[in-house]
Amino acid sequence: MTVPPDMSGHSKWSTIKRKKAATDSARAKVFTKHIREITLAARAGGGDPNTNPRLRTAIGGAKSVNMPVANIERAIQKGTGELAGSLIEEAHYEGYAPHGVAILVECATDNRNRTTSDVRLVFSKYGGSLGAAGSVSYLFRPRGLIEVPRDAASEEQLLELALQAGADDVTTGADCFEVATPPAAFEPVRDALTARGIPVAHAELARVATVTVRLDESEARAVLRVVELLEDLDDVQRVCANFELSDEVLAKLSR
Repeated sequence: MTVPPDMSGHSKWSTIKRKKAATDSARAKVFTKHIREITLAARAGGGDPNTNPRLRTAIGGAKSVNMPVANIERAIQKGTGELAGSLIEEAHYEGYAPHGVAILVECATDNRNRTTSDVRLVFSKYGGSLGAAGSVSYLFRPRGLIEVPRDAASEEQLLELALQAGADDVTTGADCFEVATPPAAFEPVRDALTARGIPVAHAELARVATVTVRLDESEARAVLRVVELLEDLDDVQRVCANFELSDEVLAKLSR
């Protein structure tokens, strides 16, 4: 199993970031992001996860970071209007980080003007530029991404099961396999894995780059500064970028 270019850069870095977030003060922000996604999903498609695939995925993400059930239930109730709360809406931004790296920023906000100002400031202050809608989104495609621990299954077993369920790629990382699916096959593949007793470490519907920009260590540090500052904004849910890193550069950056 080989690693295609669109899976080898930001995807690996995101995995490292999630591991760090699970062990430091960023945990509270991680909870907030999951709560907002649950609220948005419930507002868009109702509070029953059995009939709302987006909500089902959001709840799964929240459980993966050990969010208490009570928090999940309150987030659903806010989304359906059963509990009062600020109106949260989705907002999307597109632009470029230094060295021509395309950036998509997905937000959940109760004040679009504030969010726009915060996102614009990060881009302009650190060598990037905020673009118009559609300026970089064409460089990404929606994909389902599922991570499975390396010790949970053999390559052959996982590959056969995932492909039969509708996946179209399985890549091998240092400590996990990453299963990529078309959006429509995301849930069937995830359900097929869990039905066979194969644990899923992380699963999400994301946007994956179709064209990547390979960065050296110096360039990567400049780009990651923008990515991390955007991710640290309270209203930002997810940042997608089309950079690619060699294993050597990734090792240096993750120390």
